[in-house]
Amino acid sequence: MFNSLTERFDTIFRKLKGHGKLNEQNIKESMREVRRAFLEADVNFKIVKDFINEVSTKAVGTEVMKSLTPGHQVVKIVHNQLIDLMGSKNFKVKLHDNKLNKIMMVGLQGSGKTTSCAKLASKFRNQSINPALVACDVYRPAAIQQLRVLGKQLTIPVYADEKQKNVVKIAKKALKESENSDINLQIFDTAGRLHIDEKMMKELIDLKKLLKPDYIFFVADAMTGQDAVNVAKEFNDQLEFDGVILTKMDSDARGGAALSIKAVTDKPVVFIGTGEKISDLEEFHPDRMANRILGMGDVMSLIEKAEANIDLEEAEKLAKKLQKNQFTFSDFLSQLQQIQKMGPMDQLIGMIPGMDGKAMKGMKVDEKDIKHIEAIIFSMTPQEREKPSNINGSRRYRIAKGSGTSIQHVNRLLKQFEQMKKMMKQFSNPKFMNKSMLPF
Repeated sequence: MFNSLTERFDTIFRKLKGHGKLNEQNIKESMREVRRAFLEADVNFKIVKDFINEVSTKAVGTEVMKSLTPGHQVVKIVHNQLIDLMGSKNFKVKLHDNKLNKIMMVGLQGSGKTTSCAKLASKFRNQSINPALVACDVYRPAAIQQLRVLGKQLTIPVYADEKQKNVVKIAKKALKESENSDINLQIFDTAGRLHIDEKMMKELIDLKKLLKPDYIFFVADAMTGQDAVNVAKEFNDQLEFDGVILTKMDSDARGGAALSIKAVTDKPVVFIGTGEKISDLEEFHPDRMANRILGMGDVMSLIEKAEANIDLEEAEKLAKKLQKNQFTFSDFLSQLQQIQKMGPMDQLIGMIPGMDGKAMKGMKVDEKDIKHIEAIIFSMTPQEREKPSNINGSRRYRIAKGSGTSIQHVNRLLKQFEQMKKMMKQFSNPKFMNKSMLPF
């Protein structure tokens, strides 16, 4: 996400920092480039204009001009302005275990509402929150079946009535059924249309009157850019929702919707969809997103992903091995499998401060690659796994033949192993981490 914008900002600010001193002309030229980058990212024109004016006013101030590092000061101003643009704080969803919480999901057809319902249910499910899904999309073919499949996958109840076309009656029945159960969160999947119409809005307004939901979330496809922002404004004017869930953020290299929607609707982005898996739903943190956009990484999100997916005991053992330079191919395979659980490699690399994403693209590993790696490692002798440096030409030929792969596959794996070994050794060094985490 934001790849295009990040690359443009990197170029702009490298040039800006190259000037020993800044003057109004330097800043004006840089802001012209920033404006162009935002517009190409499909950010709302008025928002871009206000953003540039605000940054320019602060950047030509005495504090910046007299600073020893004026270029860095301008970057800091842009960083703070980005946070203000997306919302100064992340929106916290507060659910109560002693009452029935209700969440309505609204938006146009194809925005990802149904999948987002399941992702939310999965995110909130814990010892005190027992979610259920309610199928109120009676128009889209197979919408109810899709929700049932997702519910079965998560072992979460799904309330539905294929024979009923009145969504208010469906919702009433679902509310009644929850009375004699331990369900304390119902997520209502509502119908979307290809465009906004009166019938659609009336149905949603009637449902809102009945449910008096704790939250209404507008679900938007981030890839539609300003179209998503315009639709969000219309929905908010008529329905007044509480926040936005932006889907397909992993496929959106521009980010115009994420940067515009808060300023246009005055409603925050609450969650972002970062992949197709049920677990691929992240809380939206404006400060972390500003860091990502400016290429400063996102250490906190990386830590949260690691805590959720990596075995701490195994991590401690690995740290000791790294310190003693005893990292083996068995460890390599184990780490790849655990890292895969955290998400796509390119997303993780984007969260590491100071890491060159372009240089690390070769480290991207999919399930097919994992199978090749497993086969290759299993074809090695225990001694070869412990000391890969002993793997010469004849051994590589034998390993390739035994694993059903090619010598090229084996050579590539050996190279990736060395890359990962160097990278992990760097991160085990506190001095490197402290230096790389400096944002300005």
